[in-house]
Amino acid sequence: MQIVIHLPVIIFRGLLIGILVSAPMGPIGMLCIQRTLNRGRWPAFFTGVGAGVSDLLYCLLTGLGLSFVTDFIQSNQSVLQAIGSIVLIVYASYLFVTNPSRALQPATMQATSYWKDFGTGFLFTFSNPLILFFIIGLFARFSFLAPEFQAYHYVAGYISIFLGAVMWWFGVTYFVNKVRRHFNIRSMWLLNRILAAIIMIMGAIGFITGIKDLFFN
Repeated sequence: MQIVIHLPVIIFRGLLIGILVSAPMGPIGMLCIQRTLNRGRWPAFFTGVGAGVSDLLYCLLTGLGLSFVTDFIQSNQSVLQAIGSIVLIVYASYLFVTNPSRALQPATMQATSYWKDFGTGFLFTFSNPLILFFIIGLFARFSFLAPEFQAYHYVAGYISIFLGAVMWWFGVTYFVNKVRRHFNIRSMWLLNRILAAIIMIMGAIGFITGIKDLFFN
């Protein structure tokens, strides 16, 4: 009975954590929207899968070394925030000058770039280790590290976290792809500029905050 009760519980909690970790529409969400509109659904989906793998890795780090990871992040928070912000600014600069019409590739050419899409999604998300604090909060909220759970419970739970993230990005890219027909090249170009400006502002704020905390606090 314990297995029957606990497995559905941790699977459900894992799905919720995977969805909630992915749901905040930050830079990776904007990147997936931009890629869906410019290149189609699947490049954006594989970008989201890469982000999901990064989130899963941070979840594993949180579960396996909670106190060590927390101490490391807290002691290096300003430096990590500044580095992550620089990554955002560099990507936003690239996005700002990119011509969307050049990103529109035939379907036969897109398959070769799926691994690249996956990699950029992973690295883009992995460059923001401060998400660990959000994950720690979710683990605490849903009692994901309950003492009564066994090893097989956690295997099912972590798989569910990844599946929750994949479900989220599948739904997001499906919805955005449905409305992409209402966008032409000019509107894509304008959206590129808007998203780039938002990401750049996020990066600039994060960089200034990190430098301020590093040198003045």
